[in-house]
Amino acid sequence: MRLILRFLKPHWKLCVLTILLLVVDVAGALIIPTLAADMLTRGSAGAPMRALLNMAGAMAAAAIISGAGGILSGYACSRLTARVGKDMRDALYSKSLDLAVADFRTFGVASVTTRTVSDIANIQVALSSAFQMILPVPVVFVISLVLAFLKDWVMGLILLAVLAFITVFALLIMRGASPLFRKLQKLLDKMSAVLLENITGVRVVRAFNKQSHEQGRLNAAFSDYAETSIRANRMFASLDGLSFFAVNLFVILVYSFSGFRVTAGAFRIMDITAIVEYAILAMLYLMMAQMTILTLPRAFECLGRVRAVLDFSPTICDNTQKQVWFPALSEEVVSFRDAAFRFADSEKYTPKKLDFACKRGETTAIIGGTGSGKSTVASLILRFNDVTDGELLFNGTDVRKMPQRQLRSHIAYVQQRAWLFAGTIAENLRYGRPEATEEELWHALKVAQAEDFVKSLPDGLNAFVAQGGTNFSGGQKQRLSIARALVKKPELYIFDDSFSALDFKTDAALRKALAQETRGAAVLIIAQRVSTILHAEKIVVLHEGEPVGIGTHAELLENCPVYREIYESQTKEAGQ
Repeated sequence: MRLILRFLKPHWKLCVLTILLLVVDVAGALIIPTLAADMLTRGSAGAPMRALLNMAGAMAAAAIISGAGGILSGYACSRLTARVGKDMRDALYSKSLDLAVADFRTFGVASVTTRTVSDIANIQVALSSAFQMILPVPVVFVISLVLAFLKDWVMGLILLAVLAFITVFALLIMRGASPLFRKLQKLLDKMSAVLLENITGVRVVRAFNKQSHEQGRLNAAFSDYAETSIRANRMFASLDGLSFFAVNLFVILVYSFSGFRVTAGAFRIMDITAIVEYAILAMLYLMMAQMTILTLPRAFECLGRVRAVLDFSPTICDNTQKQVWFPALSEEVVSFRDAAFRFADSEKYTPKKLDFACKRGETTAIIGGTGSGKSTVASLILRFNDVTDGELLFNGTDVRKMPQRQLRSHIAYVQQRAWLFAGTIAENLRYGRPEATEEELWHALKVAQAEDFVKSLPDGLNAFVAQGGTNFSGGQKQRLSIARALVKKPELYIFDDSFSALDFKTDAALRKALAQETRGAAVLIIAQRVSTILHAEKIVVLHEGEPVGIGTHAELLENCPVYREIYESQTKEAGQ
């Protein structure tokens, strides 16, 4: 509840207005039976026509006021819940941007997506229903009980007993259903994860003829969800049946006892109508509340899941003390000083004993076997992970003392798996520098060897890009990603095996153009192919997470057996 109150607080005025309008709606609806009973009593007693018309006018006014209150409260409630949902999504999305890459393993990408879209939608529905169907219930109960006791204390006690019985039973049902809805949300996450995995990897599924296997996995997930949902619905079906029984029982009791009370002179015949109306209205609102109770256990579970993300402390966070700004530009843009890293759930350091620098105007390359920690070096520089031991300096300042936003504004990163966003080519190229001119975009494309294929497109820079760049080949996506990095004009370029989809001719032309374009910056290339890094002024060879050689290509061929083995294996393959 504290989480809901946190997001309701900025909209407290709209919240109060919604509650007041709901009270007006309920009060007007309950006044009408009382006025009707008085009108019938006066009419039977021979009251003047003018008095009866005044009573009819008062009933009409109460109906109009009640209807207006209901319409306006619905409008205000819709605006309130929409704003709360927007604020919650904004907060959840902002928090997800602060999470480190490793933090997503705690929740899972599919689960974070479900929490942002589905969970908050469930919370919005429950909040709207709570305002319009649950919040009026105590108001209806209090007013109807007061009016019933004013008419006759026996009728008041009967109404109180029935309402208390139904309320207690509803709370017990809700308590028993909470674990089921908690399980339903977990099963929903499971369904989303399996479905997303199957849709994303549909080519692999078809290539290996595993459609039946994957269909079985999905059917199992769907069956678990259906069985749990049926169990929960059975509980609430019994609550509905009991509510109808309670309404009918109350009507029978009212008509049974009213005869004795009228005979005793403690009750008017016309008041029977008012008492029954109070009961029906109270039961009507209670039954509407029961429909909302169906959503409350799920909403509470959704709130817990959203709160788990919002309250989560990212493993990578900015220094809360005074922010450190870059000093004068250093010759060594990035410096590793006996740095090492290991994941929290691992005892093995990969990489370790890193002690080298990426200098301005030079190209530094990292090469090594699979699992040697090459890409982890890039993640440490970008602070996707923080070094566990030693230091990592950017322009002479420890990166852990820098705001992440400031650090990354000086770095352009091209990852191994090129990623483009839905939109146009121009929008993707301006991702790191929105103010870049069209001339600068074409220049970056020319350097990245992408100018020709972009010009061949009917719309050129305004050509459509599908989500992930799926309408382009792997080599085209890599060249566009490289062009995007060049447009940013950073102090450090990181190319994480981002030439792997290029043919040797394009690779050579691109490296030659890059050398001219990046003269004033430091360049770090992480590669699998030796041919990509022959020109580097410094090559770092990693083996089992540890540097086993640092030098130029010629020096490493002579002094580093691991590098020589990599080179010879690739040249032999090329010769074959």
